[in-house]
Amino acid sequence: MSNVELRPARVFEQFSAINKIPRPSKHEEKMAAYLKKFAADRGLEVKEDETGNVLIRKPATKGLEHLATTILQSHMDMVCDKLVDVDFDFHKDAIQTYVDGEWLHAKGTTLGADDGIGCAIELAILDSNDIEHGPIECLFTRDEETGLTGAFGLKPGFMSGKYLINLDSEDEGQIFVSCAGGINTTVTYSFSREQAPSGYFFMQAALKGLNGGHSGDDINKKRANAIKIMARFLYMEQTKMVLRLADWNSGKMHNAIPRDGKVVFAVPEDRKEEVMADWNIFTKGVEDEFHVTDPTMHWSMESVEARPVLPLETSRGLILSLQALDNGPLTFCQDEAIATMVETSSNVASVQTEADKVVVVASQRSNVMSNLRNMADTVKAVFELSGGNVVQNDGYPAWKMNPNSKLVKVTVDAYKRLFGKEPVVKGIHAGLECGLFSEKYPELDMVSFGPTLRNVHTPDEALLIPTVQMVWDHLLEILKHIPQE
Repeated sequence: MSNVELRPARVFEQFSAINKIPRPSKHEEKMAAYLKKFAADRGLEVKEDETGNVLIRKPATKGLEHLATTILQSHMDMVCDKLVDVDFDFHKDAIQTYVDGEWLHAKGTTLGADDGIGCAIELAILDSNDIEHGPIECLFTRDEETGLTGAFGLKPGFMSGKYLINLDSEDEGQIFVSCAGGINTTVTYSFSREQAPSGYFFMQAALKGLNGGHSGDDINKKRANAIKIMARFLYMEQTKMVLRLADWNSGKMHNAIPRDGKVVFAVPEDRKEEVMADWNIFTKGVEDEFHVTDPTMHWSMESVEARPVLPLETSRGLILSLQALDNGPLTFCQDEAIATMVETSSNVASVQTEADKVVVVASQRSNVMSNLRNMADTVKAVFELSGGNVVQNDGYPAWKMNPNSKLVKVTVDAYKRLFGKEPVVKGIHAGLECGLFSEKYPELDMVSFGPTLRNVHTPDEALLIPTVQMVWDHLLEILKHIPQE
């Protein structure tokens, strides 16, 4: 533990206040109400659109009225995940934080720094009277994490700024100028359950302790996917015997790599010892395979009570599809300057079993829209072969780099003045709302940056405290040098 100072204090005060407000995706009403009252209490112009996005305007400080209007943007919602043994209600409870060394964590839950720290930076600027800046519009979008609903619903004319700074990136010192587009694939297998054949033995296999992570930003880190691991084992056993699935639950969020999961299945009574032996061999092999990226895997297998099972063809088809499904980084960018960046990827994010259906969610991303469509079609075809009902959303577009960006130059020059070194200017494989903004406001000049975060979308989410001060200083330096209107 450490008593490291939380600086700048004004930002962390706002972050503390935000973390008392429940703000799960699609349930940002309390956060929106807080923002509107925050603005009203300070005499600032505020408006909310029909989608639920909130915009607060602050006039320029004296002498800088000639600068172009700058939009600062972050999203209100947070990914809600917790450790399985933690009692926490994201619709009512406040996030509890603690400091460990230079890192800020939450106690057993996601921290909400994605993108609560971006919101906090905006509020700290709105609350300050000692900062030099031109006209500012602070945009707070809703439901970024589960559908980009706010960005999709944003209409032309709601904002008036010429330059936009997105505060939803996770590596200080990196300036993002493009992002991937994405499509979500939802597959439903509907059925009527039936009794298992006589002489079948029921078992539950479980895995937890994986690192998981963001399915865009962390997909290149070769971390284990709990669903794919379970599919491997079930496929292996299914080739040897008639295996019957009863329940499969793994993963929660469409944009997270699943960290844990449980599968209940039945096998012939006289094969149970063989299955146990295979499990022991299999788990040791997987531990060795992922010993660098996921060193804390926890496995269990136990007998459970009999229960109705899925029809044989549904059970078999689901396992075949999840074994066959492409997962992880699939292609890398062809441009030599960014050849180490993932171009196209796919992540199977969740499998949830209900009484009469199994629902699988997978997400596909690419910085090249034709490759995104191809990857989404590939995933769709895999599930259609096994009889799944496949629905894909409209997706969201990639944000293309603007080679003539004035804002990028201002941002880079400000960084060099402050820190005496070049920042990294790059694209990101994760999706940012900037892609949708560029469709509706094609003249917008945009960049994205933020303090360093790790293990977002998981209970291990952490914020590197010193980088908040660096981002704060950088942003204030940019605001003083925005081009004239």
